[in-house]
Amino acid sequence: MELIQQDPDISAYLAASDVIDHEHPLVREIASDLRSSVEHGNVSAYAEAAFDFVRDEVPHSHDVDDPRVTWRASDVLRLRTGICYAKAHALAALLRAEGIPTALCYQNLGVIHGLVAVHMPDRDRWARQDPRGNKPGVDARFSLDEERLAFTVDPESNEMDYPVLYAEPHPVVLHALTTASDRASLWLHLPTEL
Repeated sequence: MELIQQDPDISAYLAASDVIDHEHPLVREIASDLRSSVEHGNVSAYAEAAFDFVRDEVPHSHDVDDPRVTWRASDVLRLRTGICYAKAHALAALLRAEGIPTALCYQNLGVIHGLVAVHMPDRDRWARQDPRGNKPGVDARFSLDEERLAFTVDPESNEMDYPVLYAEPHPVVLHALTTASDRASLWLHLPTEL
């Protein structure tokens, strides 16, 4: 599948915002800790460390029955909880904090599922990554060479990968997150299409 930048300017995928608040002190602190854990200057190792951190250290709120709904990257990292969209926001913030262009992208699995795509400086293409969090039947891995996502779409079930790469969360996704009073209410209103 060919991935399509919604914004042709790559700098849009480095920007800070209210959602991907990579200038927040907590995001910067975690990014610094992750950077110090890998070989100096190894951008791919940093990206993998950030991916592993969000995948493994920020539980998917549904998996652990956490009622809180997070959407801002710094809140996801502070509270250590979030659904797929929120975890994607957190990973985007950690990667953008280190100058790695990161987009938000989506799959339709009956409901919309959120993930990210990274554009590494030594490569001329985007690579999708899914920090959703592993559990029985889900084994997502960081990979720049082959997709190791949490879910593979089933076209026969009308599932699909959306090819568009967004610099900011899709408005439908952000609306669902910001208007939910808790995860149970969010679950009743998860977007089913973009």
